[in-house]
Amino acid sequence: MSLLIRRCRLLSMEPPPGFVGVRTGEAMRDLRVRDNVDVLIRSGRVEAFGDGITVPPGAQVIDARGDVLMPGFVDCHTHLCWAGDRLGEWSRRLAGENYLDILKSGGGIMSTVRAVRETPLITLTELVRQRLDVVLRQGITTIEIKSGYGLSTEAELKMLRATRDAALTWPGTVVLTALLGHAIDESAGHKQFVDRTITETLPAVHAEFPGIAIDLFCEEGAWPLADSLRLMLAARELGHPLRVHADQFTSRGMVTEAVKLGALSVDHLEQTTPVELETLAKSQSFGVGLPVTAINLGNPRKDAPFTGQSPSIKFANLRGLVDAGGRVCIATNANPGSSPSMSMPFAIALAVRFCGLSIDEAITAATVNPAILLGFKDRGIVSPGKRADLILLRHSDYRDLAYELGGDPIRAVIVGGHVARYYAGS
Repeated sequence: MSLLIRRCRLLSMEPPPGFVGVRTGEAMRDLRVRDNVDVLIRSGRVEAFGDGITVPPGAQVIDARGDVLMPGFVDCHTHLCWAGDRLGEWSRRLAGENYLDILKSGGGIMSTVRAVRETPLITLTELVRQRLDVVLRQGITTIEIKSGYGLSTEAELKMLRATRDAALTWPGTVVLTALLGHAIDESAGHKQFVDRTITETLPAVHAEFPGIAIDLFCEEGAWPLADSLRLMLAARELGHPLRVHADQFTSRGMVTEAVKLGALSVDHLEQTTPVELETLAKSQSFGVGLPVTAINLGNPRKDAPFTGQSPSIKFANLRGLVDAGGRVCIATNANPGSSPSMSMPFAIALAVRFCGLSIDEAITAATVNPAILLGFKDRGIVSPGKRADLILLRHSDYRDLAYELGGDPIRAVIVGGHVARYYAGS
């Protein structure tokens, strides 16, 4: 099948001549914008773009009318597999309780763990599939989904199977991550739980999902640094790539250790020190900012009077990371507790306002860079031979993508050359 998109403003994201790999520094600001371009797609790939391309026989034609065509979003950090809800916890946070106190009291992650353990595989699979349809409408065509709400061998495998099965009928691409170190199930005993995760759950995941990235959450009330290093070393010994959640609430030295172990990414970074930010920037590890989480968890202390002023919120210093030459991505961190949003446009808008990124840098951090982080070189740019995962905005100026808050900027979503969503009258 063929598809011709006429008269678009194209953000091709093609690399500068001679440039290969991750976009850092100045290269993050080069979107390669071209006006009044036709883009021809055939057999799921971009075949050509230019002026006045002839319509192939039987081709579907979309008139962009000067609106922006760009790569589909790549969301490289989500927790889209969950059951239950956290509305009660949210009400507690609105009343002033902080996230760590709720987690320590058995809420937070542990409340979702209980719901996931009680949910049958078929039901969990359907929940993931429904959410995948939501993110597709948001322009996300490639997505990473973590386990982590199981905290037992059986439940972690159930989450990974549910996500794998849901992805089978979704037109986009799903990348699985085993978040084995999400929280500590203290009911099993701290040491016993850590030992079981490393000696039982990790080998079981390795047997069924070889090569999957292993992730963990190093934080107060979650995995301490020493236990985190044990899990990471064991996973690396089995040949698994590593990812980590670090410095969300407190800085515990994980950034430096993750870099030493060659982690693919260090995510969150809200409390990262300037010294560790420099260490990350000089490494091959990506820094992944999650600005929706920061703004969602920024509630005042329970003993603080209401003043009518916004609470103090700490965001990742992505400006500093870019300026130091680091590899930068942004993601939604979609989950039922700390980031109840599946909107990459919203994450882009927040990253520009609060993480110091320019609009061009934020778009790069939501497309080509996370594609490379997840192991893909065939998407994140619009170029002949590349996979045709594209989005057509309802804007002629790409800056509107970051300017608009809470809107719906997506006019059409194209996945593997097929139109998955199209509003002809928009």
